Amino acid sequence: MNSIDKNKNTFSLTTPLYYVNDLPHIGSAYTTIAADVIARFERMRGKSVLLITGTDEHGQKIERTAAARGLEPQAHCDEIAAGFQTLWQQLDIQYDRFIRTTAPPHEAIVKEFFQRVWESGDIYLSQQKGWYCVSCEEFKEERELLEGRRCSLHPNKEVEWRDEQNYFFRLSKYQSQLEELYQTRPDFIGPPSRRNEVLSFVSQGLQDFSISRVNVDWGFPMPVDPSHTIYVWFDALLGYVTALLDPDTEPTLENALSKWWPINLHLIGKDILRFHAVYWPAMLMSAGLPIPDKVFGHGFLTKDGQKMSKSLGNIIDPVALINRYGSDAVRYYFMKEIEFGRDGDFNEKERFIPILNADLANDLGNLLNRTLSMARKYCGDKVPSISLEDIPADNPLKAIGSNLGEQVAQAYENLAFSNATEAVLTLIRSGNKYIDEQAPWKLYKQGNQQAVEQVLYAVLESVRLAAYLLSPIIPNISNDIYQQLGFDTNFNDKTQTNVSAAFIIHANWGILPNSQTLGEPRPVFGRLELPETGSA
Repeated sequence: MNSIDKNKNTFSLTTPLYYVNDLPHIGSAYTTIAADVIARFERMRGKSVLLITGTDEHGQKIERTAAARGLEPQAHCDEIAAGFQTLWQQLDIQYDRFIRTTAPPHEAIVKEFFQRVWESGDIYLSQQKGWYCVSCEEFKEERELLEGRRCSLHPNKEVEWRDEQNYFFRLSKYQSQLEELYQTRPDFIGPPSRRNEVLSFVSQGLQDFSISRVNVDWGFPMPVDPSHTIYVWFDALLGYVTALLDPDTEPTLENALSKWWPINLHLIGKDILRFHAVYWPAMLMSAGLPIPDKVFGHGFLTKDGQKMSKSLGNIIDPVALINRYGSDAVRYYFMKEIEFGRDGDFNEKERFIPILNADLANDLGNLLNRTLSMARKYCGDKVPSISLEDIPADNPLKAIGSNLGEQVAQAYENLAFSNATEAVLTLIRSGNKYIDEQAPWKLYKQGNQQAVEQVLYAVLESVRLAAYLLSPIIPNISNDIYQQLGFDTNFNDKTQTNVSAAFIIHANWGILPNSQTLGEPRPVFGRLELPETGSA
């Protein structure tokens, strides 16, 4: 089934709905930063954007976690969901909807969707026998288990034997339709390595999967049989639909799907790829609904080359990291240093601090500071009055800057955040080299004012363009740079970036207004020092 036509000026994207068994970790932050970068970029292009995030709150694991803490499940969920919302604010995530699967409208959407799939004849009752991982909320085949019957994703947890009646979804019925989807829409799953994983899995033959549980109270009762509770994935994936409802709108599928569906992009970690790239499209096919445009599964994060785990005591606390270094630093490192889609490592001492100091404090911050100081001294606190025609086409900064906006836009579109930052850094590094070579302080002493102004304009404009193109990643630093250049732009104001900082204008080299009053130079990013004790 192909996507229906929808307003080309809208863009909807989702993070996963994060499971509330524990407070958010750095992996959840990583996905959400990436989603926010894309949302900000699309808003700058003038699109109406809906960024959806939220929490998945049902299932046996939540029931058990809450009980272990001596809490009712809802109280536990409320506390953890609030933790996610707080972290997203600290990371300057501009989400539009935060959906919780315990929210009342969600039950109505799940029931209506269930009814459609039931009427398609795709749900039936059968016996389910097998090994069950409570942490995954999923039955596992024997071949997937590690020694000692442990789950490969949760090696410290033994799976449990289950022999019970469940309701099943006829996934096997959609084998050929899914294969056709992957063939006709090769970009549906990204990156290519994830697509190959899915093709391999599907080619082995699809098995029907269980969509209900007995003896689990924490979830929605099944409309056709209230002794069963709807299984967490059938419930959770529909949170993406519920989130599309405007506030105070009647919770019906028609209302939810009217403007933003199909979703343009589902951003997920690769561990939940199967649910989003196989189960989800099959469920939508069964309900007669269009398929989202793209599912992209990014890689895992490690710390100092090791897998993170509580038992190893090497978990990165995102809150501590932000408190120590600021949100722009965290956002920049994970978008620049890790090729999105591949696994990536966090090393505070050897990578994190040196990269931020080199790129943001030295290359970008220092270039702005020294150039701005010279412009204020040699040009009377104003942007030099230079005609763009006065700067030859072979000027190294003009040559790089003239097609940089297009290059960076393509990188953002392809979720190649590290490519986007590297392209911008090329301009910044060239700016530092150019100002050293041209030595405007010498030109000024020689009385060559025209040459001084040309050099300073070219560098200031290059810093402006760099700040603009990096603003989806480092909005606060970009704000600071723009303000020092005399603009009143605010990259954290969603409504403003659509209009006063439109990509079609600001992504071009040469728009810094002549004679605009410059601000006081001040560091935009202070050099980082390694904390004396401990690490994030």
